[in-house]
Amino acid sequence: MITPVQIEKLRENVASVLSEKRMKHVLAVEDMAFRLGLLYFFQDDEALILLRAAALLHDVTKELSDAEQLAILESHSVKPLPEELASMPTIHALTAALVIPGRFPEFADQRVIDAVRYHTTGREGMSIFEKIIFLADYIDDTRTYSSCVSLRNEFFSAKPEDMNEQERIRHLDRAALTSIDNTLSYLRSKERSIHPLTLEARADLKARLRE
Repeated sequence: MITPVQIEKLRENVASVLSEKRMKHVLAVEDMAFRLGLLYFFQDDEALILLRAAALLHDVTKELSDAEQLAILESHSVKPLPEELASMPTIHALTAALVIPGRFPEFADQRVIDAVRYHTTGREGMSIFEKIIFLADYIDDTRTYSSCVSLRNEFFSAKPEDMNEQERIRHLDRAALTSIDNTLSYLRSKERSIHPLTLEARADLKARLRE
C-alpha cells in the first residue's frame, strides 16, 4: 500500500515540474479529492490515498508544449484521434496517464491511470473513483468561476454525508453532469471543439439518473 511518505515525495516531484500557480491548483484538487473520497471510500484507506496520487498526477504534463505532448504520444506509439488533436487543451490528460507507469511506477494503479486519463473529458461508464477526480478538478477551491463556485456550494450544502449510499452516488452523478453541462455551454459559446467522450459521458450520466 502507498504510504504518506511516498505521497509527500510525489508532491515534491510534481512541484518540481509545474509552475507555482499550477501546483496551487493541483494541491487544491488533492484536498478536494480527499474530501470527496471520504464520502464514498470512508472505509477504504487504499482508495483514499490513491485519490491523492491521482489528483497530484492529473496535470503533470499540463504545462508541456503541444510539440512535447505529441512527442509523448509518439514515444508510446499512440496515434491521437482527429478529435483529440482538435482538443489540444485536453490532451494532457492522455499524456499524463501515459507517463505514469514509467515515471511514477509505484502509482501505476489502474484506478489512478484511468482517473487521470479521463479527468478532462469524462467517459461513458466512469467509476466513482474517476468521477471524484473529474469533479474535484472542477470544484476545487482555486476555481473562482461562478459556475464552479455555485456547484461546489450546491454539492456540499446538500449534506451528502447524511445521504444513504444510493442517494450519495446519484448526488455525485448529478454534480458530474452539471459540470459537463457547464463546460459544454462554455465551449459552445467560444465555438470550441467538443470531445466526443464528453458527449458520451453526458449521455451515460443522464441515463443513470433516469433509472
